[in-house]
Formats: sequence, structure tokens, C-alpha cells
Amino acid sequence: MEHAPPAAPAVRETLERLLASETFGRSERARRLLRYLVEREQAGEADRLKGVSIAMDVFGKDGDFDASTDAVVRVQAGRLRELLEQYFANEGVAEPVRIAIPRGGYVPSYEPNAIRLPGDARSASKTIAQRPDASAAATPAATEHLDTSAPGEPVALMAPAAPAQSLTRQLRFFWAAMALVIVMLGVLIVRQGNAFLNGGDTAATVETARLAGTAQSGFDSLPLIYIAVKADGAEAARVASSLRAGLAGFDTIDFIGRDADSTRDRSADPISFVFEIVPGPAAGDVTVELQSVGTGRVLLSRNLTSAESAPGAVEGNVASLLTSTVPASGAIYSYIDQSDIRTSQIGCLVLDDRYYLDMSAQTHEIAYRCLEKLVGEGTKSSLVYAELAALHVEAVTAHYAYPPEATLEKAMSLAHRAVQMGPMSPHAHRAFGYLNSRLGNTDEATRLMRKAYELNPYDLGMAAAYGYGLIFAGKYDEGTPILRHAVEAFSGHPTWWDYGLFVGAFMQGDMKRAAIASESLRTTASKSHYLAARLIGARISGRDKLAGELANELTAQFPKFAADPRATFVDRKYPADLTDRLVQSLRAAGIGNPS
Repeated sequence: MEHAPPAAPAVRETLERLLASETFGRSERARRLLRYLVEREQAGEADRLKGVSIAMDVFGKDGDFDASTDAVVRVQAGRLRELLEQYFANEGVAEPVRIAIPRGGYVPSYEPNAIRLPGDARSASKTIAQRPDASAAATPAATEHLDTSAPGEPVALMAPAAPAQSLTRQLRFFWAAMALVIVMLGVLIVRQGNAFLNGGDTAATVETARLAGTAQSGFDSLPLIYIAVKADGAEAARVASSLRAGLAGFDTIDFIGRDADSTRDRSADPISFVFEIVPGPAAGDVTVELQSVGTGRVLLSRNLTSAESAPGAVEGNVASLLTSTVPASGAIYSYIDQSDIRTSQIGCLVLDDRYYLDMSAQTHEIAYRCLEKLVGEGTKSSLVYAELAALHVEAVTAHYAYPPEATLEKAMSLAHRAVQMGPMSPHAHRAFGYLNSRLGNTDEATRLMRKAYELNPYDLGMAAAYGYGLIFAGKYDEGTPILRHAVEAFSGHPTWWDYGLFVGAFMQGDMKRAAIASESLRTTASKSHYLAARLIGARISGRDKLAGELANELTAQFPKFAADPRATFVDRKYPADLTDRLVQSLRAAGIGNPS
């Protein structure tokens, strides 16, 4: 069975985790090369990925570069392939997307990752099973031999048994495995029966139970974040100050403004993390490392030069760092999810983020049911109400079957409750602003989006929402630069950022940037307005064959939209001038009634 290519945001999210991984932590050249190859391919510039252009753009070679005498690109590409194989065999074993650089070229390929638990290829020296407290107790020498599988997966290698013992052991394992299978089948039958009796979708129920049913201490618990400053100087002080200011604004975490207690049992802190600020490799440099308190595992290491931590620059660099780690799409939630130590709220927020990466009816229902269950259990989290309100608006806009009879009035009730519960919650104000935008209340929508951004200017997601709101209020010159900055600063962003940037650039007359943004809208879940943007972008780029294919796809999948695009844009409350320009461009491509 042939798989659909992974959505562009999912690729970018995987890229960010790759670049922040331990596997790539010691190879700046490999990180730089991988980012360049993926970002150029995702921007529709795969034809530029030749040895000469890579040598000049990535490795600083001049126009006299000769690949026959200088093998830097081939050597580094070979090293990159090795690191990718190593990452997906160990740290990235549970990644949803697998990135590869096929031999014979430099254009990346992407495919859904069939999870392969590492085991067969491990050397005999890797005999220490990694448990939640293993790395904390290991000596520096032993750490080099720690198994790199996901936490909670003990993999201790054993010496071969004698033949008779081996046969006996195999039989024991066989009957034990059979008993386990029977028990699991029984549990599955009960779950499916309950789902059937409750009238719920079986796939949605099972997935929700899997990701949200392993609650730890308190279903509303969020990751705990500490800061530990272990460097002196003005640069370190500025970085620490910006980190504290930024972390205080995120409602996806609980920020503790003190160092983690070194005397406390680390295994008791499975969802606690610490940002350590330590001296960098050069004078004036500051390195920020994000570690799991429970295991000591480094999830991210980012070095800031003295220029990057200077006044006026440090805030933007810290914002980029925090946006890649703290939201539900970041490294912390990814680590918790892969480690199977999530609480109910964390599990639901992961599902919610997954919907915005792959916007389909199924991913929407799974996320909605999960958050809806938390509300039914009496959650005190404004974040849950905010995200449920946004999903309810999505149900109305996209005409999803679940929840049945979704209305904007119900979404308004949920959003209002979110703001009541969290008057300082950026997510609550963003959801309220999104709803007002959908209702056509552009001034109120802009005010609320701006409020969300002001509550946490370190979250590029809030900046993107504010820029998006300005663009769809017809303030293209104000909103486009804000959204463009967010897109350029965070490559792991969701698809709607790219769509907003396409609209803003298109209305500003920046057709090259509009075409590039439209290329990022390749997704496994087709949407009429995304396909329309890609069609317009293909015509702008002179790619007539692709434009014809997209026009046929748009007509086949969305005949109602293709017959009258204006009705959809008016229903979505697009500004009148934007509607006119989009309709005009689509008519030129053969979409829409010319009358």
C-alpha cells in the first residue's frame, strides 16, 4: 500500500527534533547541511540541491569550487546519512516521519516511519538498560555505553544459554507471550464493546485512551520547568532574565522560578525539566541546555554567541528557543509522549497539536473527544477550554461530523469560559480572537489576538496568530511582517502560518514569497483554500503542468468550491478586496463561474 507523503509541518517538526538531538549535537556541519537540504526542498527548490550550490551556500566555498578536487559535499553528505540512520535507530525510533538523503543525490525524501525498536544491531558493550533513573546514577564512563532507546524500555543483552536451557526458556516465553496476547485481546474487546455501546468511533476512542489514559499525579498536571544558572557575566544574566520572562508567559507548562532540588529523588520527577545556563565554548558565549530532571537526558543544547545574547537580540533568540521546546509541538511534550509518562492533559494537548499538523476529520475527532472528556471530569484548566473552543470552531467551519450540531454559539460559550478561568492565558485570548474573526468581528478579533501576543511575546505561535488576525482584518502591511518573522524563526510551525503568509504576501504584491509560501501547503489532508493557494502559486511560478493538475484536483474534490469560490470566501469572512483578488486569480486558472 502506497503511503501519502507526510504533511510539511510534520516534516518541519521532525527536523527541529533532529537538530536538537544528541545524535546531531556534536556536528554543527551536519545540522547546517540537514537544515539547508530540508528547507530548500520544502520551499520547492529541490532543483537547486546540487553539489556546487551546496558547497557555496552551506560550506562557504566560492565560485571556483571544483567537486572533482574538493569532496567536502560528498563527505559531509555521507556523514549526514550515517547520522540519520543512527538517529532513527535510537533517539528517533518513535518519530512519525522518517527523513533520508537517498544516495546519488542530495534531495531529501520523507515517509511515515514504521517504528523499529532498536535491538538487533546493538553491540555487546551496550549492556546497561536505560531506566528513568539510569542516567542519573551512571558514571561518566558508563554513560558512553548507555542504551539510547526510549526511557522505560529496558533492553539488557544476555549471554547465550545452553541448548537445553534455551529450549525450556523458549517454551516459557512462548506460553507467557500467548497468555499476554489473550489478556490484551480481552482488553481490546472490552474497549471496543464500550465504544460501540457509547456510540463512539472505535478508532478515536482507542487512540484517545492510549494517549490520554496513562495519567500520572493529577490529570491536569503540566510539565514542571526550572532554571539553573551556572554561568557568570552580563550575557548569562540577560539570557536568564529573558528565559524567566518567556517561561512565565506559557500556559502549556508550570514554571518554577528556582533551581530543581538536587536532594530530591529524581525518579519522582518524570515530567520535570530544567533549563541550565552554562558557559559556552568561546568567551562571551552562553549555552542553554534543556534536561529531563528525572533522567538527566539533554533534550536541547543551544549556544548563543555574545552578539546573539546582546540587548535587543536576546529576546528574539530566546523566543525561537522556547517556541521549539515549550508548546505542545515542542521537544518537552515530544519527549513525554515518547516516554509514555504523560498526564491526561498532556496527552490531549499532544492530540490537539497533531490535528493542526494533519487537519482531517479523524484527527479532529480524536483531539476533541479527549479534551471533551477532561471537561466532563471537571478540569480546572483554561487551556483545555481554549483549545476545545478552537476545535469547535474548526468543526463548524470544516463541517466535521463530530461533535454533532456544532455551532458558533457553543464555541463562544467555551471560549468565554476559557477567558473567565484564565484571564492571563494567551491561549484563551487567542481562541476568543479566532472565534470573533470567524464571526466577522474584525476589530474585536484583532484586539484579542494582540492581547494574546502581549501576554506572551516569547511564543511565536501568539505572534503568528496576531499577524494572521491582522491579515484577515485587511491590514496586510501590518500583519505580514509579523507573521513572516514567526515563519522564518520557527521552521516547525503548523500549516496555517504558511497560508496566512501566502495571503499577506499575495495582497502586498510579493508574488515570489506568495508562491514559496503556497508550496508549504502540501498536506495529507486536502482543503479547498489550500489547494486554491497552491494553484495560484503554481501559476505565479509559471508551472503550468502543476497548475493544471491542481485545477483538476480542486474541481474533483471540491466541486462546490470550484463552481463558486466567492461563496466560500464570503462565508469565511474574508476581506472584500482579498476575496476579489483570489476569485480573479482562480478564474484566470479556470476555476469559478465567469459570470
